[in-house]
Amino acid sequence: MATSTSSSSNQPYRPYRHFKTLTAHERAVSCVKFSNDGTLLASASLDKTLIIWSSATLSLLHRLTGHSEGVSDLAWSSDSHYICSASDDRTIRIWDATSGDCVKTLRGHSDAVFCVNFNPQSNYIVSGSFDETVRVWEVKTGKCIHAINAHTMPVTSVHFNRDGSLIVSGSHDGSCKIWDTSSGTLLKTLIDDKVPAVSFAKFSPNGKFILVATLNDTLKLWNYSAGKFLKIYSGHVNRVYCITSTFSVTNGKYIVSGSEDRCVYLWDLQQKNMIQKLEGHTDTVISVTCHPTENKIASAGLDGDRTVRVWVQDA
Repeated sequence: MATSTSSSSNQPYRPYRHFKTLTAHERAVSCVKFSNDGTLLASASLDKTLIIWSSATLSLLHRLTGHSEGVSDLAWSSDSHYICSASDDRTIRIWDATSGDCVKTLRGHSDAVFCVNFNPQSNYIVSGSFDETVRVWEVKTGKCIHAINAHTMPVTSVHFNRDGSLIVSGSHDGSCKIWDTSSGTLLKTLIDDKVPAVSFAKFSPNGKFILVATLNDTLKLWNYSAGKFLKIYSGHVNRVYCITSTFSVTNGKYIVSGSEDRCVYLWDLQQKNMIQKLEGHTDTVISVTCHPTENKIASAGLDGDRTVRVWVQDA
């Protein structure tokens, strides 16, 4: 599998290998994300804390404490200075990544906050909750500017496009919707099936496509403007959890996802073939993140694992 050639470059595919395991969380690790400048790695956990790690040395720099329940998601501001976090305690917190201090707490959701993201300008935060709403918040004031009754079941995913004008949301109700950021109005319903549940959705880096995961072991790449899907990626296991997936663009173009069979999967974006399966976690891999400039992946395991694993491609 590791000897296959990638379509993105005519070089033989260089496999990723396990580099280091980080073991500071006491419960399931729900989310991992590299900062946009690549210097930091953040992890969130059901142990109610977030940890900021040095991307270069993988040493623990800060443990962020303040949430009173588990943390489900985190996002970085564009300048890599701030982190926002979504918690079962119904709040979103904004943290200074340099000092590790909590600078704001956003209140308004009436149930667990499950997903969160900054817009590219990082003056707004979007959040999704078990209360079935999508909320847009002004970072500077902490005010909620839109509370959208977006779905009829928990919101599993929210993400801004490249210029921040659009928001994509996914839900257990089986729908994936596109919203206008400035007005909070519905622009398009991309998917409107009752089943399977939409467990994750995000815009591609160029903003033209949306990667959508559904709880029938399937990832699809959708053309947003045409409203139809172009590619399908399968082979992994995803029936239960809201596993995040992402785009790897530092060396060829790949789709990367966690899986309920405790592996990380990589597919060639264009050819759709699975090119590598990373083994080592001892529970479902719920979250994956790709370093912005280096060929480095971090992955997070649930309660039977509780680790962050870092994987690298040799030069």
